[in-house]
Amino acid sequence: MSSTAPLIIRLLASSVSVAGRAGKIVRDVMSRGELGIVEKGKDDYQTEADRSAQRCIISSLSSLYPKVNIIGEEGNPDSEGEIPSEWLQIEADKEVMLLECPSSLQGVKEEDIVVWVDPLDGTSEYTQGFLEHVTVLIGISVNEKPVAGVIHQPYFKTMVGEEKQMGRTIWGLQGVGVGGYIPAPPPDSLVITTTRSHSNPVVEKALQVMNAAQVLRVGGAGYKVLQLLEGKASIYVFASPGCKKWDTCAPEAVLSAAGGKLTDILGDFYKYGASVTHPNKTGVLAAVNDELHNYALSRIPQELKDKLSGN
Repeated sequence: MSSTAPLIIRLLASSVSVAGRAGKIVRDVMSRGELGIVEKGKDDYQTEADRSAQRCIISSLSSLYPKVNIIGEEGNPDSEGEIPSEWLQIEADKEVMLLECPSSLQGVKEEDIVVWVDPLDGTSEYTQGFLEHVTVLIGISVNEKPVAGVIHQPYFKTMVGEEKQMGRTIWGLQGVGVGGYIPAPPPDSLVITTTRSHSNPVVEKALQVMNAAQVLRVGGAGYKVLQLLEGKASIYVFASPGCKKWDTCAPEAVLSAAGGKLTDILGDFYKYGASVTHPNKTGVLAAVNDELHNYALSRIPQELKDKLSGN
């Protein structure tokens, strides 16, 4: 890997490669059929794929960038001993390595960076066979703000010539844009994407006030943001404290690079520094552009905002 490229470019290129490797681990665990499911809490599951994919990501990135602070959903993978050598990914994505780094990010040092890893976003969907909802998320934040991110879909099918290929990787970089897909305009009517498995009366009330033509209920923050990017939905609403920083760092970075916006239900940006608490206590509100985000924010009743913020 060229060490002359700015750190952010190298780290994003490494993250694209390692996300693809983690996606293969996710598929391999499923194909073996031994998911090793552990219940961490109510409706909160972990599988062998979560654990192994995280060990692959953190071990690979740590070996290349030892001073970067990496926070993963599944705790500390080092406690489980050596990882298989084929899991260590030291390659960097060649296309990303050719990107020009924005001037604002050229002087960033390893110590300035926090990487947020969700090795398998949509674990519940994974165990139930909704495999298209599953993503691998790697978000890169500098000074508490997401500046780059990777969303990898292990089960996305594409045809390359005569061959079917599994998996695709979408990345975003502040000031540069996105790669890995062709952006699509939002649908003509208002389509909202929201949670498939964590609904409650507050969540439903926040949806009703939007006057949407359609509500899509799917799993995973990564997959919901992909629906915005692909023109299948225009707004993502989740009026509940159910998700965490590793769920939203990469999606926020990618969506922002594409011209969209992700905040909490109050319209405030989350911070992604090393010392922040992990839960996103005030929900998620995202849209493909500022105009739609402003519309969604204006529709949410103050009583719902107060309920979420504890006022």
